[in-house]
Amino acid sequence: MDYSLRSNRKYLESSGSKNPPSKEDRNKQFETIEKLREEYTSAGYAVISVDTKKRELIGNFKNDGSTYEQRPEDVLDHDFPSDATGIAIPYGIYDVTRNHGSVYVGTTFDTGEFAVDCIKRWWLDVGRKHYSESKILILADCGGSNGARLRLWKKSLETVLCDQLGLHIRVCHYPPGKSKYNPIEHRLFSEISKNWAGRPLRNYSTMLNYLRTTKTKTGLRVRAKLIAKAYRKGIKIPDKEFKKLMFEPSKILPKWNYSINPESQRM
Repeated sequence: MDYSLRSNRKYLESSGSKNPPSKEDRNKQFETIEKLREEYTSAGYAVISVDTKKRELIGNFKNDGSTYEQRPEDVLDHDFPSDATGIAIPYGIYDVTRNHGSVYVGTTFDTGEFAVDCIKRWWLDVGRKHYSESKILILADCGGSNGARLRLWKKSLETVLCDQLGLHIRVCHYPPGKSKYNPIEHRLFSEISKNWAGRPLRNYSTMLNYLRTTKTKTGLRVRAKLIAKAYRKGIKIPDKEFKKLMFEPSKILPKWNYSINPESQRM
């Protein structure tokens, strides 16, 4: 009768919100992203894909996956935060053109300020060495610390990346529920998960080592740093302050596309 053991299959499409975007808007956004990627790449500008990987507990906890061993490693039977020596919030920046990843591991909270600080560190550590022009296209999900509606993210982009570093920023967000198409997911994060599969992340040094040793046959290389700075969650940007921000919404799907220029070049 064609019965067999089967698990649930993620097949039906979900909207991810009460007011889901139309298929026309989603298709148009993917076309916009592809067009901008080609423009920035051909002009020699930086194109980066950003996101936060799953929060990890640091300690003797089970890590999903398996390894070739004579006997399994013994870990704690429960993942209680009280047994952890700390938490790790890996924020990834994937350089689409160079096939290079940078992961900055935070130890407090995943906020818009933290996300922008990581991009700033990437530019100072790596970006400016490989891209002479200070123009960056940022590909991001629609939610999380770099969400399309997050005020702290947009304010930090303007005050830190644009005003402090003089960068020209263009941001494109993938539609809600479509984060799997963000390049960082399948080109960086998936490879990291494979590299440390079945390996307990007992301390930060172990985690950083697995991040740094992630590589592929196609040339992916990863660098990683620990960020000891403490970030505060719950920071709100009042309406009056938000209206003063000078980001420019695009004519095409402005809720997902916008740009910010350095203070010296604003009208």
